[in-house]
Amino acid sequence: MADLRVERIAEFIEPLRVQPGSRVRLARDFDPGYKADFLNKKDGRELLAAGVELLADYQRRLAAQNTYGVLVCLQALDAGGKDGTIRHVMSGVNPQGVKVSGFKVPSAEELDHDYLWRYACRLPSRGDIGIFNRSHYEEVLVVRVHPEHLQRQQLPDSARQGHVWARRFREINDWERYLSDNGFKVVKLFLNLSKEEQRTRFLRRIDRPDRNWKFSAADARERRYWDDYQRAFSKMLSATSTEWAPWYVIPADRKWFARIAAAAVLAHTLIEIDPQYPTVSEERRSDLLVARSELEAEAPEGAPADPYAAAAAEKKRRKKKRRKK
Repeated sequence: MADLRVERIAEFIEPLRVQPGSRVRLARDFDPGYKADFLNKKDGRELLAAGVELLADYQRRLAAQNTYGVLVCLQALDAGGKDGTIRHVMSGVNPQGVKVSGFKVPSAEELDHDYLWRYACRLPSRGDIGIFNRSHYEEVLVVRVHPEHLQRQQLPDSARQGHVWARRFREINDWERYLSDNGFKVVKLFLNLSKEEQRTRFLRRIDRPDRNWKFSAADARERRYWDDYQRAFSKMLSATSTEWAPWYVIPADRKWFARIAAAAVLAHTLIEIDPQYPTVSEERRSDLLVARSELEAEAPEGAPADPYAAAAAEKKRRKKKRRKK
């Protein structure tokens, strides 16, 4: 059953994966309105709930094992659904094991370091899941579309000449390879939103008072650079989808499907890691049995010596009784 589940998840996310070495043209290769034929919105709610439960189980194991860490990079244009994806997909996990980091305009201190420094400072610990709401890929997206940002990074002339973006792609790939080699899996999700759907979501933010805070005039102005961003995304996906850190292009026009797809990719990563609860030594096990005996001896009169074991036995008995019927 477990192997079948793994196989189904892998099959589900395969069309979303950017094959390493492929040359991507976003508009041609990935449809923002795509959804799996076998899914509808109603069934999607149940599937997302099951996915969230699966993630919660694996996250507990990841924390207990304390060997691997997971970094989730979320990229999208404004209104792409990053916040909603985080809120719904991570709704069942222990918040102590998840940290979300958002990256705005670099501060003066951040500009005094190399462009990857501020992202490295917020990497997850072993046993944790870190989520970058926008990530180091801003350095080859926004900075590329708005080259004036590159001037603010105080780079020496040699770093601003030649093939700047090819060099950054190589540096990012090397950095992610380093993280992967050291036990930190990098999950990269690009929420692919259509221009018309973005327009609709912007209008919704304007029309609803409780959404006004999420919109600024700058968001609308940035739409003027739509084609530039599409080209930048295409080049990013082509150059940085690797075997150790592939990109997944999540169709984002249907929020419910985008959340299922994001959960499936993250679940696939955790299943591949297959974290396990630590096993204790024989000596440690003997200590636990001694402690158990002492605790059972303290049970109040009339109470079960081990309430947990008693409840588990009763549950098993009832289940067996139902089967006989």
